[in-house]
Formats: sequence, C-alpha cells, structure tokens
Amino acid sequence: MIPAHIPRRSVKSENLKQVGYDPQTGDMVIEFHAGPMYVYKNVPAQIHTDLMASEKKGEFFHRAIRNRFVAFQVPKV
Repeated sequence: MIPAHIPRRSVKSENLKQVGYDPQTGDMVIEFHAGPMYVYKNVPAQIHTDLMASEKKGEFFHRAIRNRFVAFQVPKV
C-alpha cells in the first residue's frame, strides 16, 4: 500500500507518470504510464532532487534508481 502521507507530483516523462518522496523515510513512490506503481526504499534525498531536475526522467530512473534500491510493487485496488 502507498504511504498516504507521500504526496505525488505529475512529471513530464514518457515513462514516469507521478513521483512522490518522503525525506524522513527515504521512500520514493513512482507511478508509471504503463500502469504499475512502486515504492523504492531508502532513496537519498539527492537522488530525488536529481530525478526531478532531470530533463530525461526515464533515463535517469534506469541509470540511478532501477535495480539500485529495494522496491515493492503497490497492488492495484
């Protein structure tokens, strides 16, 4: 389940739809246009900052986040 306290923002990306981040826990929520949503654990704040500043968010995700952090798929309700 998505932590309710993590607000998400829509992002301009072909792959990523919305991103949310909790700086206290390091939980990052990423929803993809293809449908699935994941919570990535213990993500440093700088990674979130760099993702949001990136012009190519999908490429940044594949390079710096995917397969680098423990992730859990959020079940659809």
